[in-house]
Amino acid sequence: MMPSNSVIICLAYILGLLFTVFPWGGVWVFGLGILAAVFFRAIYINFQKLTQKRDKSLTKGRSGNNLPLATPHPNVWLIAGFVGLLATFYFQLRVPQPGTKDISQFISDENNSNQEQLVIVRGNVASNPRLTRSQRGQFWLEATQLDEVKNDQGASDVPQGVTGKLYVTVPILQATGLYPSQEIAVTGMLYKPKAAANPGAFDFQKYLKQEGTFAGLVGKQINIIDEERKWGWWQVREQIVKSQVRFLGVPEGPLVSAMVLGGKAVDLPYDVRDLFVKVGLAHALAASGFQTSLILGIILQLTRKANKGIQIFCGGLGLISFLCLAGFQASVLRAVIMGFAALIGLALERKVRQLGSLLLAATLLLVFNPVWIWDLGFQLSFLATLGLIVTATPITKRLDWLPPIIASLIAVPLAATIWTLPLLLNIFSVVAVYSVPLNIITTPLISVISIGGMISGLASLILPDLGSTLASFLYYPSHWLIKIAEFFAILPGSSVAVGSISTWQMLIIYGLIILTLLMRWWQKRWWLAGLMAVVLIVVPVWHSTNNLLRITLLATDKEPVLVIQDKGKITLINSSDEGTGRFTILPFLQQQGINKIDLAIASKFLVNENDAWLEILHSLPIKNFYAYASKLENNLEIQAIQQKLQKHQGIYQPLALGQVVNISAGIAQFVNDTLPILKLQIFGQNWLLVGTVKSQQIEQLVKNGDLSSPQVLWCPPESLQDLVEVLKPSVAIATTNNLNSKTLSAISKGNTKLFFTGRDGAIQWTPNGDFEAFIQVTENKSSNL
Repeated sequence: MMPSNSVIICLAYILGLLFTVFPWGGVWVFGLGILAAVFFRAIYINFQKLTQKRDKSLTKGRSGNNLPLATPHPNVWLIAGFVGLLATFYFQLRVPQPGTKDISQFISDENNSNQEQLVIVRGNVASNPRLTRSQRGQFWLEATQLDEVKNDQGASDVPQGVTGKLYVTVPILQATGLYPSQEIAVTGMLYKPKAAANPGAFDFQKYLKQEGTFAGLVGKQINIIDEERKWGWWQVREQIVKSQVRFLGVPEGPLVSAMVLGGKAVDLPYDVRDLFVKVGLAHALAASGFQTSLILGIILQLTRKANKGIQIFCGGLGLISFLCLAGFQASVLRAVIMGFAALIGLALERKVRQLGSLLLAATLLLVFNPVWIWDLGFQLSFLATLGLIVTATPITKRLDWLPPIIASLIAVPLAATIWTLPLLLNIFSVVAVYSVPLNIITTPLISVISIGGMISGLASLILPDLGSTLASFLYYPSHWLIKIAEFFAILPGSSVAVGSISTWQMLIIYGLIILTLLMRWWQKRWWLAGLMAVVLIVVPVWHSTNNLLRITLLATDKEPVLVIQDKGKITLINSSDEGTGRFTILPFLQQQGINKIDLAIASKFLVNENDAWLEILHSLPIKNFYAYASKLENNLEIQAIQQKLQKHQGIYQPLALGQVVNISAGIAQFVNDTLPILKLQIFGQNWLLVGTVKSQQIEQLVKNGDLSSPQVLWCPPESLQDLVEVLKPSVAIATTNNLNSKTLSAISKGNTKLFFTGRDGAIQWTPNGDFEAFIQVTENKSSNL
């Protein structure tokens, strides 16, 4: 049966929003609408003529309305195309943009670079403080006033009225006790967020823009202006969390609260959050349909003897209360809208079509906020729900040889995984191998914790002690859930990086899923569709991995970090600090589908005592590890690295000064430990990595042979001019461009091509190509779309 008119128009609206990724995407949707109208018009006319000939002897003057009722009129397709065109314009109108008074407009370029300028920002707290990975307090601030600090006496000049929301981080003690709607003044430094500078890295600028924020504030001190505590839903949420944490402790208490209110409403420790994401249990921390189904089920069961009016009123009140507690997130709103659709069906005594209510929820939410079309939480929530609606039942029927409960336990996580995995691969490039069996095992625990958490949370609002006592019975289920997740996380191959699949690969895979859903021929050959999807993912990654020759110099703040890909053999040189390892190196390796490192060289290039090797070894095995340090026997970090290597049968080798290390693509040699200097010969090209060097040292280093003219030079910006003038490399790379215009002009007059990773992002080179800057390549791809 063809879809109804309203379904076509809703889908056209959503398609128009999706086509905003292409230039003039709305025109394409409108064109598709015209083609569909022409096609169905031809069918309409032919059907009309056939009907008139057939019924001429029986009925005269028929109007021609003899098409099946479910067949849309051709004009519907024209309207749908026009709606899709309007959707693209509506999207552009609703994309967050800084206003003329937005606080980001008052950040100068100098203030956003190395020139730190103290300011005092006054405004209202818009969220409860959270703990960041760097152990700082973070909250959102609705800015109202900006003062610039020009001396130690405090603010100067006339305060400026501003608008906009700020991403604020402060020392944890400064953030303790803050609450939403409180008026405060924060002293600190304003900055504009930066886009991702490395392949696979987190795009902080994009994240803040989706939140309608265009500036951040690194706060040093907070002054409370308004001490009056105003009532808000945050107080209810805080009382529930405190009650559950009281006897459960950490992390069990926050885990129970997060499974009831959602991970975004609770400050759950990052190690638990990361653990659940890694093993495929992230959905347990997302407030969505599971919680709303439990709420409605419990309320309707408790009010089963009351009339329908009371049932609907209580159910609606429960849904609205849950929405206020969990927050106005896309996934929560979707679940609440579908919950209200179920209540309407109860009132009308009609069975609600879940697929229709899902489409209605999607359309309403995207009319409310069209930018959500590119929100990952929105996308995953709807794909998972779609999978449960259209795929869980067919899977259950194929498992009819199993008991119904077991078949359902298998079908639900498998259906959700089928629909969400292609999107996750496109974004995160990692597969949680044991996700489905883990979800089957933990579903009973998740159900018990969720139901118990809701009961204890409700009781805590009446009697906090009673709520804490009831929550204490959830200690073992929540503790067991964490231990089971930890067990699966340490299993061999628990997560496998398959590389980032392209958008076209993702769309083809979704096309195969839809064909299997709609066409009987594909339904009988579902295994063929699955095999084609796997081949579509694995073969391109395998071919690229085993044929790729590339050097990537990652954009880092301190020491140079190089990743050398030589036909499947991976060499990593340096690791910088822990943050670089977690947010730069590992995401890049995952995006490239790299699951092991063949050779690593830790040169302690800038005497970085807090490097990321343990962070990397926690996720990836290293086969051969070379480390340079002056006192290896006293280095506790080296001992910890050796223990990690032994677990994965890796080999640790101390690196002596002047020792030549054979890598797959060439050789490496650490020739000076005071500056320092690292020589590389990779793919027949000479690289020279040099630390900070004074002008008077260069001539002596050249005589000693420590410095020789390379094709590629990396050095700190303060040494760039002197080294380029003496060594005359083809390419010179520095971290930041803090040189004055005169110096930069003098360097640029030569034949040396300059890159600055702080401006250009990661620098990549292949034997058959030129050096490319990641940010420039990304901008070109975006403009081509």
